[in-house]
Amino acid sequence: MSTAGDSYDQLFDELLRESAKVAADFDAEEQSYEESAQADLVDRHALRRVQGFSTQLQDISEAEYRKLQLERVVLVGVWTEGSAEMAENSLAELKALAETAGSEVLDGLIQRRDKPDPATYIGSGKVRELREIVVSTGADTVVCDGELSPSQLRTLEDKLKVKVVDRVALILDIFAQHAKSKEGKAQVELAQIAYLLPRLRGWGDSLSRQVGGRAAGGAGIGGRGPGETKIETDRRRIRDKMAKLRREIKEMKTARDTKRQERRRFNIPSVAIAGYTNAGKSSLLNALTGAGVLVENALFATLDPTVRKCETAEGRVYTLADTVGFVRHLPHQLVDAFKSTLEEVTGSDLIVHVVDGSHPDPFEQIRAVREVIADIGGADIPEIIAINKIDIANPEVVMEILRKEPNSYAFSVRTKFGIEGLIHAIEKSLPHPAVEISAVIPYHRGDLVSAIHESGEILSEDHLAEGTAIHAYVDGGLAKAIENAALPPQ
Repeated sequence: MSTAGDSYDQLFDELLRESAKVAADFDAEEQSYEESAQADLVDRHALRRVQGFSTQLQDISEAEYRKLQLERVVLVGVWTEGSAEMAENSLAELKALAETAGSEVLDGLIQRRDKPDPATYIGSGKVRELREIVVSTGADTVVCDGELSPSQLRTLEDKLKVKVVDRVALILDIFAQHAKSKEGKAQVELAQIAYLLPRLRGWGDSLSRQVGGRAAGGAGIGGRGPGETKIETDRRRIRDKMAKLRREIKEMKTARDTKRQERRRFNIPSVAIAGYTNAGKSSLLNALTGAGVLVENALFATLDPTVRKCETAEGRVYTLADTVGFVRHLPHQLVDAFKSTLEEVTGSDLIVHVVDGSHPDPFEQIRAVREVIADIGGADIPEIIAINKIDIANPEVVMEILRKEPNSYAFSVRTKFGIEGLIHAIEKSLPHPAVEISAVIPYHRGDLVSAIHESGEILSEDHLAEGTAIHAYVDGGLAKAIENAALPPQ
């Protein structure tokens, strides 16, 4: 027995030594960019469509040999304005969206037109050409770079004989995959059914039949009689579901409002990190606060806002909020559904607008983000342009942004270049308290001194025999409290 015990102890010691060696060789900072070993990311990539699944009985041993099968898509865009480069950038972004949704992009087409065709989005000749490409590539889905009307969607599917998806449905699908919190899931579901409602249809006359009595599927009182068709019943149920989701979101919004009001009560400045999707907002929050939020090189990786506490070099407290990314032609259903989340932007004192400096058209991204911020009521909030990824960006493009945008700073989260300058710019741009005080605060009122450090700006501080002599700028409420507690001048 003792021999077995000795061999076990020896094996355990070897295991400890091996673990220590692996830990010593592990470079955490380097690996964080290379491997993304985050639990959230693993969960997100855990499920994929598997080839060969069907209702037919097969030998179960074949399951281990099945390969991953992604939706095979062809992209279609209509170029109505701007340069050819802008049209290609828009289709490249659609490709990134499709790949983020888990699809394999096979081909892409752009047609130059004054406006999209009212019946088929692209011209009738282009539809025939698209049908040939779909057949030759074996695609099962066509994705259009725009919002299709219900009739355009139906006509295109009839002519192409494959599923047709527009840009709005694609973005909604990505949001549905990435939503994690209860509020995020409810917001996405509300946006999806708001999009679905005008596009509700069925096969043949299945939704056009009138329902009555038991034919209503047990609808009971209010569902019987000849007056309501099946599609009308479904629309009514969808509207009821939308009303229920809006109530739930309103209730969940109360908790965030309470926290925000608490911060305002203590005059804690708030900074919102906003910007185009995949510009590096979450990476910046992690670099500034060590928040540890999910970072992924994919569009719309962040849906749920994260708020973290920060301190200036002088010890003044402020909050940093990571927010959902914006995109060109962001569906209005999403803006409406995510109102409570986007309030982190509209309720902030300063917006740090993160821009991807390596993008082919960063100025178009800046314009698109500002358009959404203006839509939600944040146009008048002070803004810092933070140009990220300058380690891989074209220096001439970065210099052009710096020249055209007066309050702009270049940095790289990955290399840490320029981070200190950006932090200094954020601290300098925070709102300043307006009331100047000069008082001696007794030592037993250390809470007031602490409050001045957190929310005020200290010009000078001295420790006297009777108390702390402070010359500072504070807000009106704190100035009143200091006036009541301060020692009378000698």
